[in-house]
Amino acid sequence: MSTIGLVLPTSSYRASDFVAAADELDVDLVIASDASLGIVSGRILDVVTVDCTDSAAAAEALVQASLTNSLDAIVGVDDAGVVAAALAAERLSLPHNDPAAVAATRNKLEMRRRLAGRGVPQPEFGELEVGSSPATVAASVGYPLVVKPVSLSGSRGVIRADDEVAFEAAVTRIRAIQAEAGVEDQVLLLEEYLEGPEIAIEGLVSTVGLEIFAVFDKPDPLEGPFFEETLYVTPSRHQDSLLVAAGDVVEEAIRALGLVFGPIHAEVRLTPEGPRIIEIAARSIGGLCGRSLKFGMLAQSLEVQLLRAALGMNRRGMRVIGQASGAMMIPIPSDGVLRGVHGRAAVAEVEGIEEITITVPMGRRIRRLPEGDRYLGFIIARGDNPEAVEASLREAHGVLSFEIE
Repeated sequence: MSTIGLVLPTSSYRASDFVAAADELDVDLVIASDASLGIVSGRILDVVTVDCTDSAAAAEALVQASLTNSLDAIVGVDDAGVVAAALAAERLSLPHNDPAAVAATRNKLEMRRRLAGRGVPQPEFGELEVGSSPATVAASVGYPLVVKPVSLSGSRGVIRADDEVAFEAAVTRIRAIQAEAGVEDQVLLLEEYLEGPEIAIEGLVSTVGLEIFAVFDKPDPLEGPFFEETLYVTPSRHQDSLLVAAGDVVEEAIRALGLVFGPIHAEVRLTPEGPRIIEIAARSIGGLCGRSLKFGMLAQSLEVQLLRAALGMNRRGMRVIGQASGAMMIPIPSDGVLRGVHGRAAVAEVEGIEEITITVPMGRRIRRLPEGDRYLGFIIARGDNPEAVEASLREAHGVLSFEIE
């Protein structure tokens, strides 16, 4: 029987899905997490409590845990776990990415530098250090531009600025967000704003290259000033030739970063000049969006595929089921304390809706982007075509109402 080490931050939405995948595959788990997961399963041999943001310490904890329960593979779940997983796998001589390559995906500026060094199509960019002249750096990129913290995720702190006044306001606001998040980065990333729709590419990297699981359209335009994602729908409705070009650019980016093993999630802008890389993460799709994907004749989950790949198991025939599907990341409509979500029963009656999950507990204080760091929940839908899936998700969201104090 195989045993997999999971670096699973408690902030992750996916703990139960990975445990269910392990149960389906008859695989045991050793989990490194920030705290108790609140999941009881015979598949969990050990839970090691660590600070997942301290990658070296989390990796060391897994290495020590492997002395009792020998590990056959290690998987990092979500952004906070990927560097620790790479470090631990390297220490244990298990299949892995170079930890420095994974770390580059967690630092937006380092990622831009690596991609630029290999000529990968991406936005023009600059860096704003504390004490440097904002106007000078902005002029090197040009307006409109997008200001980003280098190490936050989920579009937190990402703001578009169309002129100098908006730029200075964005910098001040992002510095406050960084302070609130406990981030000590002294540099902000400035990027050229790119026109055009955005897609997400979900895939798996191995010795044979990139296997694309799915291409998701993002039907809601991401034009700013903030960049809250809402809808993911697959298969894409863009021209095949454009999607092939996007896949080629993603493969270029993977090689430039040095990623050779495991899942990737790429964000790509389809500009008038061609596809441009926005970001690449060395992990699978976030939140519960992965539930929109099913694989093979048994309709297995994305997490099953990731564990199978990590263990080198046969995945022949494990293609994504052809039915159109999608997810809505339910946006937070206003700041305050969540007191109720109404209309869930009506959502269940909408044709094509498979599930709705509210992931924020009642009584929790919530905030909108760019300060916020979470969604209210997720809606999953399937249908005969992408248009039907998008319509179902929009209708389902429309019947919900939120009580926020």
